[in-house]
Amino acid sequence: MLNNIGPAGFIIIAIVVLVLFGRGKVSALMGEVGKGITSFKKGLKDGSDEIEKAPEDGARTARDITPEADKDKV
Repeated sequence: MLNNIGPAGFIIIAIVVLVLFGRGKVSALMGEVGKGITSFKKGLKDGSDEIEKAPEDGARTARDITPEADKDKV
C-alpha cells in the first residue's frame, strides 16, 4: 500500500497533518519522539554495560547449595 504513495503523496500527507494539528502540536510530538528514542538508546547502552560488568562482579556465578549429606548420592 505504501509503495504507491511516492514523494508527492508524502508532501500532501505532511500538509494535511500540519493543517489538522498545527505546527506547535507536531513539533511537540516530534520532541517527545526524540526523547523516547534517546531514552531507548540510553537503556540499551546501560543494559550492555551491565552485561559486560556481570562477570567482574561475581554476583551472578552459580553456587552449589546442595547439603553436604546429599553430595555423594549422585
